[in-house]
Parts: sequence; structure tokens; C-alpha cells
Amino acid sequence: MSDTVIRVENLSKKYIIGKNGAGSDGLRHAIHDFFTAPFKKSRNPQSAIRNPQSDESAIHNPQSDEFWALKDVSFDVKRGEVVGIIGRNGAGKSTLLKILSRITEPTRGRVRMRGRVASLLEVGTGFHPELTGRENVFLNGAILGMSREEIKGKFDEIVAFAEVEKFLDTPVKRYSSGMYVRLAFAVAAHLEPEILIVDEVLSVGDYEFQRRCLGKMNEVAHSGRTVLLVSHNVTAIEELCLQSILLKNGRIERSGPTHQVVAHYLSATAAHSTWHIDGQTEREGTGNARITRLELLAADTDTPVTSLKFRESFRLRMHYRAIERLADPRFGFALLSDKNERVFQSDTTEVNYQIQAIEGEGWFDCLVSAPNLLPGLFYLEAWIVERVNVAFADHIYRVGRIEIGVDPAQQEQMASLTYPGRGRVFMDCRWSQPDRPEGAYVTG
Repeated sequence: MSDTVIRVENLSKKYIIGKNGAGSDGLRHAIHDFFTAPFKKSRNPQSAIRNPQSDESAIHNPQSDEFWALKDVSFDVKRGEVVGIIGRNGAGKSTLLKILSRITEPTRGRVRMRGRVASLLEVGTGFHPELTGRENVFLNGAILGMSREEIKGKFDEIVAFAEVEKFLDTPVKRYSSGMYVRLAFAVAAHLEPEILIVDEVLSVGDYEFQRRCLGKMNEVAHSGRTVLLVSHNVTAIEELCLQSILLKNGRIERSGPTHQVVAHYLSATAAHSTWHIDGQTEREGTGNARITRLELLAADTDTPVTSLKFRESFRLRMHYRAIERLADPRFGFALLSDKNERVFQSDTTEVNYQIQAIEGEGWFDCLVSAPNLLPGLFYLEAWIVERVNVAFADHIYRVGRIEIGVDPAQQEQMASLTYPGRGRVFMDCRWSQPDRPEGAYVTG
């Protein structure tokens, strides 16, 4: 394998939907497999993960549907590489990482890995809720194969990074999600694994914590260790990863230099005037209410529009369906840049527009007047919040793409505002000198 530390060959994972009791990927099996895997596998660091059961021996139930979370995935990762894995929810990213972490077994194919692996896949992975933070640090270190002295040598650094000193001797079941993920990341990153696997779990932390995590992963990468990073934050992926893999429907759609893979991913969402999203899976929430459709309309008519001009007003119509009567809900949306940066957001509370309750089906309009967004691509995010429960009823990401262009008559005037690095928002600034009248940029 020379410098190759991860080799994935024709990896596939099949689930049977609607078949009870026949699967081996439930929580009990996952925990059992995770803790017994080191004893089942050869201690040779080049030992392979392989499923002894072929497709031919798998039981087929005609009343159940087969779902291939992964299908014939193959790639290599070299020592010291930081590789990003991107794709929409349901693309197979988390399934791939669970197989690499030996939490679940593949249906077919194999993985060869060289080195000690630390995984941070979701809040709570590898932590025992009844044990204290201190005890879980030592437990995780032992699972990684580290001696007690090695763990003690890193203990103070882990605690300082996680900022949970006051709660070290408190059972982690009483931790907030933020405390939980801070400690979990600190353990995974500081116990010096040769391969670090990180899922989108970092989105749980606050901005400052995410910034420190990215800095730590950058440090890990420059130390010669190998990192696999799954994230919807393509800015972080571009910052950390030279190579990336784009998964779609369980297959590799594209791999190679990160800037090329990200550009392909971001251009895949076509521009439309209407997005039917009732069946979209990339969402979270209680489900008590659901956004079913979004429409991009002209400001003063119900005419659908597929693109906008600079400073052109528009309306966003949000259709919903409430499963039950929902009191005091809050509707909102955001526009994201093509780098997944939040450029703008609005919700009904900002304009004191209180909604007493919703039930059944309906829609709301939001008029956006003369937005100062510079030409480019923007992506929609939308949500309904249950203010009574302080929880999302529905929160949907990257719904569709809005393109803001330039009117041909404005092309020459806009040239100075569209160069790379200029930013995403135009501010109407006015410059003057004592002996010259005040001037302003003319937009036509």
C-alpha cells in the first residue's frame, strides 16, 4: 500500500426498509460490534474490514424494499492527506464513515486501513452517559489503545480545549449538547490518532468553538496525520482539504482537487421559480408543520421568476402544511452564498409580525425590496419554529438556487463591483471632497 493509509474497494452497504428484526445495524448491534471489533480483527495494522456475507447469501424479502446507502465506492487516501467528503443528506456520507470506523459492516467490498483511528461521528458516540467526563476521557483513550500514562499526559490539554473543568466529575448525561461535543472533539483530536474521522458534528458548537476546531484540525493535518472530514460548510472544506469526494445517491459522483469538486457540487442545483420540497430529506424538526413548496415571484404580481437583476425586488412565497394546530409559530428564511456563508436572513419576529396560529395548509409571502446583493449565486434555507416548544417544526437546507445577474445596460457600471473578493453585498456609499459635490454610484 506504500503511502496509502486508507484503501476503499467496491464498498457497498444495503439496508432492508420495512423488514423488522433481520438487520444487524441497530443500536445494540452497533455498540456490540464497536467494542468487539478489535478482538474480531487481526492485530495486523493492515488487516481488512470485510463482510463475510455476499449479496447472493443475503435474504430477499419481496415485501421489503432494498436501499443501497453505498454502491461500489472506491478510493485511496494517502498518509497526511486531509480529504473532504461532501454531498446532500442521504448521499451516503455518514454510512461511509461508520464503516470506516468499524461501527457497522459493509454488505460487500472491503476497507484496508493502516494506523490508529479516532472517530467523531455524532454527539454521544463512544461516551457512556453514566460515566463522568473524566472517566469518559480515559475510556476513550483506552478504546484507542493508549496507555493510562499517555492519556494522563494529554489530559490537561483536553480539558482546557473542551472548557468543561467545572463539570469533569459530572456524568455526561447531564451535559448540554455543546459541552458534550466539545469534550468529544477534544478527546478525538488530542489523543494523537493516526487517522481522524470527523462528521458534521461540529455544527453543534458555537462559532468560537467551531473556529478553534478548524484550527485544531489544521494543526492535526500539518502534523502528518490523516483526516477525513464530512461537512456541509464548503468554506471549511476548501480551507482544510486539498482533495475532496462528492457522494450522490451512494456513489462517487466526482473526486479530485477540492475547488473543482465544490464547484461541481454547487452548480448542480438548477435555478427554478418553484421548489417542491415536501419530499426532500435534507431537513430537521419535529414535523408538526412542514414547508411544502417555495416560490420565487415578482414583487408586484404572481409572475414566477427564475433569476433576478441587481437590486430587483422579489417575493418569496412559503407554502406550509400543519399536521396539528400550531400556536405562535415563526417563519423565516436565509440566503446563503455559493460558499455556504449566510449572507442574509429574515423571520416574522423581526417585523413584529406575530402569527397567532396555523393549521391545515396555507402560505405566507415575504417581500424583499431592492436587495443590495451583488451578482452571483445564492441558495435558500427556510424554517418554521414552534415558539412554544422553542424548537424547529421544520428546517430545510439548500432548497434551491437564486441567480442574481446584471442588466446589459448596467454591465459596464457593475464591472467594478463584481471582481473576485469584492464581497456579496453592495452598500450605497457616497464620497465627497470639500471642493467637489457629493457623488454616488449610479446603478441606472
